This record gives sequence, structure tokens and C-alpha cells, in this order.
Amino acid sequence: MNRYYKLTTFMKGGHIEVDNNRAERSIKPFLIGRKIWLFAVSTSGANSSAIIYSLVETTKENGFNPFFYLQFLFEELPQLDMTAERNIDYLMP
Repeated sequence: MNRYYKLTTFMKGGHIEVDNNRAERSIKPFLIGRKIWLFAVSTSGANSSAIIYSLVETTKENGFNPFFYLQFLFEELPQLDMTAERNIDYLMP
């Protein structure tokens, strides 16, 4: 009875999922990556790997093709003026 309100909210909203399987599937690659990063030769290498891995997984989660996103980044980043304080949010997936 304590959870009756939440149950009825779930029944009224068709957009609410019954379980959290989607969330668990989306974080699974990070868990696998965490085990792989234990065997990195250096801390900076593991950090770089984590950054790239995070970008790729964020791209996938937002529904974009990681190959085309990385291609876009490699084309845009060399042209950026790093001395100017510029908002680079447009580069995020």
C-alpha cells in the first residue's frame, strides 16, 4: 500500500519502463572498459583510452554513428583556434 501511488503512476504513463534493463545495458561497456583499463601501461594511456571510450559510448547512446562522429571531430579540431575562448559544446554528440 505504501507504493500504490507509484504503481498507479506507472500504469497511467505508457512511457515509463517496467525495469531498468536499458540503463544496465548502456553502462555495461563502461564496466568492461574498467576491467581493460586495469592493464594499461601508463596512467596517461588509461586516461586517454577512457576519454575516447566515453566519447564513443556517448555517441552511440545519442543515436549517432561513432565512425562519422570521430571523422567529424578529426576534421573540426585541427581548425579550432585554441587561443580564443570559444564554446566547443557544438562538438559534443
